[in-house]
Amino acid sequence: MRDVYIVSAVRSPVGRRNGYLREWKAPELLGAVLDEVVARIDLDPNLIEDVVNGTVYQVGEQGFTLARSGVFASKFPDHVSGTSVNRQCGSSLTAIQLAHGMVASNTMDIVIASGCELMSKYPIGSDMGGTLPDGRPQGDCYGQFYIDRVKGKIYNQAQAAQAIAENWGVTKEMCDEFAVASHQNAHKATESGYFKNEIMPVKGLDKEGNEIVMEQDETIRPDTSLEKLAGLNPVLGTEWITAGISSPVTDGASAVVLMSGEKVKELNLTPLARIVANAVVGSDPVLMLTGPLVATPKVLDKAGLKMDDIDIFEVNEAFAPIPLAWVKELDAPMDKLNVNGGAMALGHPVGNSGCRLTVTAINELKRRGAKRALVTLCTGGAMAPATIFESV
Repeated sequence: MRDVYIVSAVRSPVGRRNGYLREWKAPELLGAVLDEVVARIDLDPNLIEDVVNGTVYQVGEQGFTLARSGVFASKFPDHVSGTSVNRQCGSSLTAIQLAHGMVASNTMDIVIASGCELMSKYPIGSDMGGTLPDGRPQGDCYGQFYIDRVKGKIYNQAQAAQAIAENWGVTKEMCDEFAVASHQNAHKATESGYFKNEIMPVKGLDKEGNEIVMEQDETIRPDTSLEKLAGLNPVLGTEWITAGISSPVTDGASAVVLMSGEKVKELNLTPLARIVANAVVGSDPVLMLTGPLVATPKVLDKAGLKMDDIDIFEVNEAFAPIPLAWVKELDAPMDKLNVNGGAMALGHPVGNSGCRLTVTAINELKRRGAKRALVTLCTGGAMAPATIFESV
């Protein structure tokens, strides 16, 4: 197996629900990110052999094969192909893992992995219900087999987060404190310019409909406080899970260029990071969101590393109890976790998040002069991908 490097990485600013990205179409946003990620290293798009894109709600403008639609919306030539991946919230990290396999196996030399999700237009549940062209119901996307496997005990994701909190001794107070820290860290990172290298400016609309250029994430609330969070009502049939300790509905896209070591040398490029190891797991389908607790030790074992060998952990903050249960289960250091804030502050455009976390992690490694980052996400359907990146 060949070494595989990330040589360019970029993301859009994350947009809040019906925010600055509200008039964008998914292929258009993905196409803009594809153009930017090659332009940053002056890479000829003719050399791209495939685009692997993660999107969860593959309907409407996000349907067909969004990677191919994104190519058509970009300046790439027609011969660049594209395929779509859906591992729920882990979709674009899985896109990176699949692209890694293409290059590591010597099947291809240069592949782009990306993520794109416009949840303002296609929210959670967009692939449920509906009818076929002949009027018949299209069927339940979960299906009888999922229901049978969990013996009819179906949690929504907030209820799963509540159950995880109870199982791992995570309290509401711990979650509120973690959410405040997420917003504060994200605000500090933004004000300090930590995200500047990874974010591409994107045109959009302000509240009044005037054209603006967005250069920072739209979702961060620096005035988040324990007092404000304490006043929020529980959501989705839970005892105390609130919107404040959950990731908000958001929009965004991101992309990375993966390349073989031979091609890196041939093109005289400077890589950002090397992919050290990949793993993916299925987990308890009732609790659903515990995958990172299992995927983390698995990917560390594959890499021959220990928790102490990792400088930065990006564990997606779909709901606060998930990374906090991860900390408890693995005795992980809080000061290495989501150091510049997480999805509670920066948003979670579901199919985009794995790639967004990767872009953020490898840029933070460079900024700190640190060595390794581990990225993992819980997913619907009870799975979790995990990848370790090494700065070079």
